[in-house]
Amino acid sequence: MTTRRSPRHPVAACLLGFALCALAACGDGAGSGPRGGSADAGAVRRVAAFTCPDRATGAGADRDGPVGDRRLRVVTTVAPLTSIVANVAGDRADVVGIVPEGTNSHTYEPKPSVAADLSKADVVFVNGLGLEDPTLELAEANRADGSQLVELGTLALDEDQYLYDFSFPRDGGRPNPHLWTNPPMAACYARTVASVLARADPVGAATYRSNADAYVARVDQLDRLMQEASASIPREDRELLTYHDAYAYFAAHYEWTVVGAIQVSSFEDPTPKDVARLIDQVKEQDVRAVFGSEVFPSPVLDQIADETGAAYIDDLRDDDLPGGPGDPEHSYLGLMRFDFVTMVEALGGDASGLEAFDPSDVAPSVASYAR
Repeated sequence: MTTRRSPRHPVAACLLGFALCALAACGDGAGSGPRGGSADAGAVRRVAAFTCPDRATGAGADRDGPVGDRRLRVVTTVAPLTSIVANVAGDRADVVGIVPEGTNSHTYEPKPSVAADLSKADVVFVNGLGLEDPTLELAEANRADGSQLVELGTLALDEDQYLYDFSFPRDGGRPNPHLWTNPPMAACYARTVASVLARADPVGAATYRSNADAYVARVDQLDRLMQEASASIPREDRELLTYHDAYAYFAAHYEWTVVGAIQVSSFEDPTPKDVARLIDQVKEQDVRAVFGSEVFPSPVLDQIADETGAAYIDDLRDDDLPGGPGDPEHSYLGLMRFDFVTMVEALGGDASGLEAFDPSDVAPSVASYAR
């Protein structure tokens, strides 16, 4: 973890090319505040009580399986999803991730060569909920007859569980799509993947379901450790000001508060008044740390930390897995362990249980990750 403080520089110089999302906390629950559409308290409570629905655990269409010795061909989008799918598929299927790590999945335009992978896939797993629309459009246009396109996030959430905030306003029609930062929802993704693959490849059904059971057990362990780590932080200190607004469902589950998020924007320049407002809020709420991205540096967050005295932690990850393919920590579990440890330690909590957690794959993985 890198804790960094930078020299003071004019606010106006920091603002070019950035949009600031200054969010007030919900009055009676974790989540984002009212500017641009809030995560209302009822939705937050429903997310906190989340259970994986039957439509997810029983998803998929019955197929006869690959012909001859051919293996099941599976395509995924962002790296956390690729890792989850790979753990369920094990060595029975070829899994190909098509969104490079460290890119903005919301705007990523797939290379033309990706169409070939999609055209050969038996199953395409996407997050949905507007996360990767350009990739989804390409998949819909190029997938083979009889293939399945599965939106994991759309299956997992009821509409009354959608969380909206400044970055994902209600009037935009798209909720915050980052469900995987909430482990119970990631476990639901694994159950969905197991159901789809078992029905697409009946001969391997027992393997897929066994892998999913082992994987969900590991995710549940991570969740328990994070619950313990969260309990070591006073409730009023569980506050997140981040570069990317990826932690709405995480916050609802662990009773944290999303103070705000800063997003790169090409639509408008923010004003010094916006920054001043958030600086005042950070001071008033005594926010201990602000969290930047290890992929997308944020001079605005740097400025806010400098103005308020909060620590600036600039290596949080959203969907860029630690290490490289083949490394034990290059996994969804490794990603979550890294982020959870980073946040807990920065806010003064005890992350020792998380640090000891094993993030390695539970099944042999033959997945390939886009670069």
